Amino acid sequence: MKRLFKLLLAAIMVLSMAACSSDEPTTGGDDANQGSDEPYVVDTTSFDDLVAKAQEEGGPIRIYSTHSSVEKGAKIFTDKYGIEVEFTQIGDAEMIEKVANEVRAGVEGGVDLIFVQDGARLKNELIDTGYVVNYVNERIASWLPEEDLFPLVFQYCSKVFIYNSENQDGSRWENIWAVTDPANYGLFQMKDTGAEGVNANFFTMLLKEENIAKLEAAYKDYYGTELVLTEENAAYEWIKLAYQNGLILGTSDTKICEAVGAAGQNQDFIGLFTLNKYAKKDEKGLILEIADDMNPIAGFFYPIYGLISSKAEHPYGAQALLEFLYTPEGWEPWRTRVGDYSANTENAPAEGDKTIAEWSNVLVREDAAFVAEHRAEMEDFISSIAQ
Repeated sequence: MKRLFKLLLAAIMVLSMAACSSDEPTTGGDDANQGSDEPYVVDTTSFDDLVAKAQEEGGPIRIYSTHSSVEKGAKIFTDKYGIEVEFTQIGDAEMIEKVANEVRAGVEGGVDLIFVQDGARLKNELIDTGYVVNYVNERIASWLPEEDLFPLVFQYCSKVFIYNSENQDGSRWENIWAVTDPANYGLFQMKDTGAEGVNANFFTMLLKEENIAKLEAAYKDYYGTELVLTEENAAYEWIKLAYQNGLILGTSDTKICEAVGAAGQNQDFIGLFTLNKYAKKDEKGLILEIADDMNPIAGFFYPIYGLISSKAEHPYGAQALLEFLYTPEGWEPWRTRVGDYSANTENAPAEGDKTIAEWSNVLVREDAAFVAEHRAEMEDFISSIAQ
């Protein structure tokens, strides 16, 4: 039976490779299971059957993930269904290279299920190459909006502008161009784009026409004059001016949060970092407020994608576990985590947080296809100004 399913995975892989260039992927349905131009098929196997087949396979189901909460959700799955899980927390860059190497070499005991957040590298290096399978079943397809089905989004995380509020009320940071103002030199901190791909993806998303237009209008609101370009567009202009205005680049959102929020400073720092770090401000004694009304962009949110290795040794286990983590029971480890949002909107955000739909009004949303196409040019630009 395992051999039969691996043949099915291979067929899905071929479909995914053939359709990745499609501009408008659809959910498919029964017709998708027969092939054609869909980027994935929608499996109709029941969850109980998936679990039964996973139990026949045995374990451990091997997971690579950028986030540790997946391990907690997997433990709930193991306790309930008796299927062991082997968890490895690993960064995006190392994970993507490891998965590609495993699949190419046909490694025994390789990964079954991955949770990865760098949409640009995922698309170019794992999806387009056929090293991972975009598995969707009919329950997942009913829980998620169509745009989250390819590549399959498991959850979203947010990074927002957050400032030290000890000596200010936030009016200093009502416009995104404030971080480029010489009066605010050296006050802006964020994680280096070379240290985490999602930050490079945020800069890349600013190249979308609608975001360029927003930045142009916000410049006029802030300075009272039209933007005179020295670069190709307003996105490049904002990035260059931010760097030139003493941008402090860090390697850890935790350290940036603590540096921005430390009490007793005479500097009104602002940072762009994950919202879940802000949620710990009281226990760490940090003085922080969210600049969630910053005009026109208050930060960004990005997906963590869940996909199955095309050489998975426990494919049914990977499918069953992936589905389980979308359910309220599987999502329990994230339930109180501000800044983490299930792609299944039936799982409410943490108390006191906004929904991802509400955040969408002020945050830039990462688009895997767009960043995959344009990130190289953004990286070249950053290299040219960061020297």
